[in-house]
Amino acid sequence: MDIEILSRALTTLPSDDDHPYRTGPWRPQHVERAAVDLDVIGEIPADLDGVYLRNTENPVHPAMEIYHPFDGDGMVHAVGFRDGKAFYRNRFIRTDGFVAEQEAGHALWAGLAEDPGRSPRQTGWGARGRMKDASSTDVVLHNGVALTSFYQCGDLYRLSPTTLETLGKATWNGKFPSDVGVSAHPKYDERTGELMFFNYSTEAPYMHYGVVDSNDNLVTYIDVPLPGPRLPHDMAFTENYAILNDLPLFWAPEALAKGKYASRFHPDIPTRLAVIPRHGTTADIKWFEADPTYVLHWTNAYEEGDEIVLEGFFQTNPVPPSGGGTLYQRMFRFLDSNQLGTHLHRWRLNLTTGLCKEERLTEVTSEFGMINQRYAGRRHRYSYAATSPAGWFLFDGLVKHDSLTGSAERYEFGEGVFGSETAMAPRIGSTAEDDGYLVTITSDMNRDLSECLIFQANDVSAGPLARIRLPERVSSGTHSTWAPGSLISGWDDPTTALGS
Repeated sequence: MDIEILSRALTTLPSDDDHPYRTGPWRPQHVERAAVDLDVIGEIPADLDGVYLRNTENPVHPAMEIYHPFDGDGMVHAVGFRDGKAFYRNRFIRTDGFVAEQEAGHALWAGLAEDPGRSPRQTGWGARGRMKDASSTDVVLHNGVALTSFYQCGDLYRLSPTTLETLGKATWNGKFPSDVGVSAHPKYDERTGELMFFNYSTEAPYMHYGVVDSNDNLVTYIDVPLPGPRLPHDMAFTENYAILNDLPLFWAPEALAKGKYASRFHPDIPTRLAVIPRHGTTADIKWFEADPTYVLHWTNAYEEGDEIVLEGFFQTNPVPPSGGGTLYQRMFRFLDSNQLGTHLHRWRLNLTTGLCKEERLTEVTSEFGMINQRYAGRRHRYSYAATSPAGWFLFDGLVKHDSLTGSAERYEFGEGVFGSETAMAPRIGSTAEDDGYLVTITSDMNRDLSECLIFQANDVSAGPLARIRLPERVSSGTHSTWAPGSLISGWDDPTTALGS
């Protein structure tokens, strides 16, 4: 393995840090590296062509009082594949907040679990304002460039998918909604080249929806009026429609009136799902009511006759019982999919009758589902999700859900080994939905190392085809994407394909 150190970030974290989400599997990295000639156990498929990109929260400074794992700065990891070879890079995203705190040498913004009034900087980003835009949530590809996002609305940062160099913010030719930003999960349609997104805030109309075309022009941007401030996190789309949501877990109005941001679940308020023509107007929005829940992530949606079929992870207990334990154990129950009771679920929205039918698709508890992105917005059968150990925001295995039969094929990483969101990479020339590979990064606490694992998507339980050793044990992570080489700018240049 040939390793080059690219840079080191200034960190003021204590050497004896004992925070559960800054130690162990969540120990952050502060060194940026590039590596080629990676050590491989097994064989990298020659028809795996592209880059696995993973974003994660990676703190460099202590919190003012209470650190939440969503507060860490964005760091993107790239594992690229071409002609049976692989390269690796990791880089911090040079957000305005990261750069400012590097210059100051300490935190300038309060985190999710802290009073924003304590922030040394009283300007900032986010749906509630006065937060650091860490851009540490998702990563998607649009127009050959990687875009990173923030979980409570912010700027989208542009990165090279191969070198991970920060290329500045998305501007959409001067039309980017910088007053509100973009929420955590913008959606890319490979067939049209369009990027769909929403944002939300504490001011009426409380939500907007937009579409960016393949030339980075903001071609649609409309109001989506809501009854009050809400906390949507994700969206879905079909060939002709976008699906947004108004869920009954949101900031308590009485707390908001005092400048506090405490969320509360309202079981007497139904879930509302909005169906909007992709390039529609506010007047075109159709609302559907469903059983009250909170959905952090949707897997996909598609059209079937008069119906929109929507799939995602229904939370049985959006506010789990607090129980006992430490402050952090009580806080982080909201990150434990076992306590939340997340199960793959289907909603059928009838555009003719206005009615919604819904059903649970499996009894397996899982979250963070991904599909073959060629099927995004179209009828799909398979999704690939993460399973979690009780009491932790960690991924201990993956499961392949079959929405047609209801079956679930599982693979466990093993005791003390934790993965990240698993992306599906279609094989070059593939025709079947699960003809390709699953790619993920694991953090092995037993051997103090990280590997990139490659699975055959149509035989998950057989285990990985290849294990690629990474130059450092990386922090446990969340969202990822597969960037096909055919969609990456400059990928045909062999030096680019090797991460140079």
